[in-house]
Amino acid sequence: MNKRLDIRKTYKLYINGKFPRTESGRYYEWRAVGGSPVVNICRGSRKDFREAVVAARKAFGSWMGRTAYNRGQILYRIAEMLEGRRRQFVDELQLQGAKKQAAEREVDMAVDRLIYYAGWADKYQQVFSCVNPVAQPYFNFSVPEATGVVSIVASETSSLLGLVSVAAPVIVGGNTTVVLASNTKPLCALTWAEVLQTSDVPPGVVNIITGFREELLEHFASHMDVNAIVYCGEDSSEIKLAEEKSALNIKRTIILPDRDWDNPEAQGPYHIMKTQEIKTTWHPVGV
Repeated sequence: MNKRLDIRKTYKLYINGKFPRTESGRYYEWRAVGGSPVVNICRGSRKDFREAVVAARKAFGSWMGRTAYNRGQILYRIAEMLEGRRRQFVDELQLQGAKKQAAEREVDMAVDRLIYYAGWADKYQQVFSCVNPVAQPYFNFSVPEATGVVSIVASETSSLLGLVSVAAPVIVGGNTTVVLASNTKPLCALTWAEVLQTSDVPPGVVNIITGFREELLEHFASHMDVNAIVYCGEDSSEIKLAEEKSALNIKRTIILPDRDWDNPEAQGPYHIMKTQEIKTTWHPVGV
């Protein structure tokens, strides 16, 4: 009997809750650490990014309008589904060069980080909101509110934990996002998209694109319907480009070094606040 052919997984983009191929038809061959070709990865284009932004903007109103408690429930569900596919993520991390023990630890920490932010979903508003003193007969309240659509240029060194560490605080605060996955380690980001698609996350809340920074970073930073950009990395020329293009519509720019994502400083409620605006409301006393 002939040996069965190896049925390899097809990795696609994740836009608006679906898995389309790139409109450009381009791809690049991704190789494992040993050098052997493993899969073809879609090379996302500017048009793919623009369609993802349209999906994110459409999803923003309803996602922000959900209760904080419900967003926490959904993040917890993402963690549950990620835990259920733990073996697959460990295998992919090993393909990308991680040792087995390190891969297992990264998956466990990614699950824990999602649960951590799920717990903050209905609490950070209480911590960062305030009643302001005024000298007139008014109440004056300041509360955090989602900034809108956030583009994320994800970590190149940590394809799972680094991605979860920047995406979770963005979406738990009511934002929607378009992510540029790691070019050199894309597998976990695309498998995480499958987790999201089966985890009660509404279409358009998270969109994931694969491709090259040198082609897409400018568009991630300059798009006029993106309200903030999170850039992970330390390349000075890329940081300069992101900051200059972001200034075109005064979008918030968050620069995060590609650090040790297992460090306790890589999580916390202040990371949620990086993509929040403070809304102040005046209300007359006695009305």
